[in-house]
Amino acid sequence: VGVYWAGRYHCVHVAIRRTMNFAFGGFWLFAALVSLLYNGFHEIKEGHVGVYWVGGALLEGVTDAGYHWKSPLASYKNVFVKMQTDKVINIPCGTSGGVMIYFAKIEVVNRLRRESVYETIRDYTVNYDKTWIYDKIHHEINQFCSTHSLQEVYIDKFDQLDEALVSALQDGCDKHAVGIDIIAVRVTKPRIPEGIRSNYEAMERERTKLLIAEQSQLVTLKEEETLAKKDVIEAEKQMKVSEITCRKNIAEKEAEAELAAIEDKVYVDTQKALADAEFYTAKKETEANSVMFSDEYMKQQQILAHSKSQFVIGDAIPSTLVLGGAAAAAHSATLLPTDT
Repeated sequence: VGVYWAGRYHCVHVAIRRTMNFAFGGFWLFAALVSLLYNGFHEIKEGHVGVYWVGGALLEGVTDAGYHWKSPLASYKNVFVKMQTDKVINIPCGTSGGVMIYFAKIEVVNRLRRESVYETIRDYTVNYDKTWIYDKIHHEINQFCSTHSLQEVYIDKFDQLDEALVSALQDGCDKHAVGIDIIAVRVTKPRIPEGIRSNYEAMERERTKLLIAEQSQLVTLKEEETLAKKDVIEAEKQMKVSEITCRKNIAEKEAEAELAAIEDKVYVDTQKALADAEFYTAKKETEANSVMFSDEYMKQQQILAHSKSQFVIGDAIPSTLVLGGAAAAAHSATLLPTDT
């Protein structure tokens, strides 16, 4: 009996151990699966795309922003595809005259095109901007300085440097099929040796004084031009007023002349009418006289006058003459003495 119960106990113990081992194994297997699944999930940030490697080999294709799952054997990187600014600092260069200067900072605004991410990362890794921006900036700055004098680099052609860098960077990217767009380049004024800088500052002060003097002259000239223009405007104004006054006087004189002409015409017409009336009257009287004093009428009057004539014969004219009728009365009236 003892042997029987010992065997039964041993069997139960073995079964329990097997069960526990299986449970622990399942737990660890479940934990491993959960860990694998969890580690496979990853986040791609906004403005980035995801690129993946398995065993050091870059996989084709990229993923957009959001949560994604990958194989636990794969690794990934967030690659920025929006506009970004790379700052290249402390760039030394030597001018054609042998002067060593330093550019404290050059900022390059650029963007990696999304459709070119795979080729760019494959050819130049995720540090593509080190090759095509940071190192390229150093190269182009040294090329520019070596072919120009300090005066040209620091003063004369400094305003052209940013455009030259944009052109050089973009040409290099296009030539080697790098999917980078160069948006803009900002260049700070280079640091030059203190002694030379003092000379430039002195020159700048003198130039500033000269500019101030030139501006003062320009201001004076402008003021004189303004006064001259003001005088011209005033003279033109007075001339226009004189013209208006002259035109007014001329108009008044013309009106007076027209009025006098009208009055003269009225007077002439009146005198003409009077003369015509007098002429008409005289003409009519003449016509009447010509009718009245016809030859027959004149002969008749002569006969009548002869018939009334008185003849006196003797040495003296009598003082008294007696006439008969109307003729005697008329003759008497002519002979009456007048008292004085």
